[in-house]
Formats: sequence, C-alpha cells, structure tokens
Amino acid sequence: MIQAINSALDICMSRDPDVLVFGEDVGYFGGVFRCTAGLQKKYGKTRCFDTPISEGGMLGAAVGMGVYGLRPVAEIQFADYIYPAFDQLVSELARLRHRSAGEFHAPVTVRTPCGGGIFGGQTHSQSPEGVFTHVCGLKTVMPSNPFDAKGLLIAAIEDDDPVVFFEPKRIYNGPFDGHHDKPLQPWGKHPMGEVPEEHYRIELGRANVVREGADCTILCYGTMVHVALAGAEEAHVDAEVVDLRTLLPVDMETIEASVKKTGRCLILHEATKTSGYGAELLSLVQEHCFWHLEAPIQRVTGWDTPYPHAFEWHYFPGPARLAKALTRLMED
Repeated sequence: MIQAINSALDICMSRDPDVLVFGEDVGYFGGVFRCTAGLQKKYGKTRCFDTPISEGGMLGAAVGMGVYGLRPVAEIQFADYIYPAFDQLVSELARLRHRSAGEFHAPVTVRTPCGGGIFGGQTHSQSPEGVFTHVCGLKTVMPSNPFDAKGLLIAAIEDDDPVVFFEPKRIYNGPFDGHHDKPLQPWGKHPMGEVPEEHYRIELGRANVVREGADCTILCYGTMVHVALAGAEEAHVDAEVVDLRTLLPVDMETIEASVKKTGRCLILHEATKTSGYGAELLSLVQEHCFWHLEAPIQRVTGWDTPYPHAFEWHYFPGPARLAKALTRLMED
C-alpha cells in the first residue's frame, strides 16, 4: 500500500507540474512511513519539501497555493495531529468556493495515516474521519487496499475540490483481519495487492461490494473491511460486505440496494461510537430502508475512551466482537 500511494504521487507529479507534495519529513527522509520516498530526489526541493512542525501553517499555505492555481498534497504525519489545522480546513478551505460565489477554488489533498493496531497509544491511533464528514465542502476518503489506494488518491489529487485522504496505517504493509496473534500476510500474496503501474482512477463516491451475501449487510471501510470478512466467516453468516471507500460523498445507491436485499444491517468502524460516522450511516439506512429491515441495525465500534496503549486489543473492534454482534443480528 505504501508503494501504491508512492506511485500515485509520482504519477500525478509527473503528469502535472502544479502538483506539490509537502509535510513533516516527507522530503529528504521520504516520510515516516516512506510513502514519499524518492520524490524529492526525482522532482527537486521545490516540489517535494519538508515543512516546520506546524499543521495550521502547513494547511494555511496549502489553501493559498490552491487559490494560486497549484495542486498541493499536504501530509499530516499522523491523523491525531490534524486538529491544529482544523480551522484552516473548515473555515477556509472547505468554504472557499461558497464564500467566493464560485470564483475561487483550492484543489488541496490532505493525506494522513489513521487508526490503531500498532501500539501507538492515544496520540498515534485515532480515527477522526467522522469529524470531517460533518464539514460540507470537504470530501472524505479511506481506502482498504493498495489497488483502491492508488486509484482513489489519483482521483483525489485531480479533483477540483478539497479531499481529506485517510490511510489506515495498520494495513500499510498487508491486510489485517484483527487477529494480532497471527503472522502478517503481505500484500504481495493478496489479490488487491496487485497494482497497475500506469495511471488509473477510482471515482470518488463509489462503494465496492467486496463480498456478496444474503443474510445481512456489513457497512465498513479501511482496516475494518478485513475484520468484516474474517468476522463473517467466524460467525458462519452469509454477510454482504460493502467497502464504502468514500465516506463523503457516500454511495447511498449501493448501500440501499444491499440492505434492501439482505434485510439486516451492521455498521463497523474503529472510531469511537458516540457521534461516530456509523451514527450517520445508521440514520441514512433507517431513512432509506426502514420498510425492508427485519431487525434493529447493529453497530460495532471502538469504545468511547481514548485509545489505550496497554489494552489496545480490547479497544480494537476485532472479529470476535463482530461475530457476536452478527449472531445477535441474525437472532433478532
């Protein structure tokens, strides 16, 4: 997945000289996760460069660059540190097209690693995607595999509106189904690990049904897609797994078709439960599919606590918790 993201950045920079990549340690060092490795050497220090440790300043500069006509790709080193840039993202970037009556826009992409599973503790494990889906004017994306990551990132960079692009760090090097005590499977042995070298796009706002099923629908994204597949197998439930890929705009057509087919729905995400993105999904499913539901909608999420270091696997919504919820859902 790291290679796929690097390839997407490389392709966009080679095709468009207005694409710039910057952030903390992304230049000479190539990023803390190596997603920007080699880009400064290839494109020079004016197109791939390091910034001070100032997320607000970084995004403020990105807004100005976007208005000027550039296509900046800013990296926030960890999603936990995106909050200092929140005002620039919400008050300036997201509102720019509206407040200028369409005269100005800023095609800014903000990349940031998110989620737990690496013993990063409370300040390197958060999943704040739901906060940004509340902001009209921003698009919010979270891929679950290398193939999608490259196609979605290219689409995000080429989009004329701002996109916040979350990258689940636990699956940078391989799919993770929540079984932390098992050996890691590398992406090289996974079907979605094969990524074309050339340019391709995956349209923002289109979900992907990764597993067909008849018993219930699991709505998920990012790392949780792999947990959903594992949990459905362990619960022996013929679940249809829908990878949302883009959280805003969300693909209601695919969601509605799946839930109306199965009659049951479970929502799975790693972020905390209260006011998490799953609450919005639950509301949408209730609104659009009420007469087709045969049981109350279930949610399996992180707990309403800071991400614990010592009890990471109690917090992480693993396949065992999911399997129990699926059993309840099928019994209702």
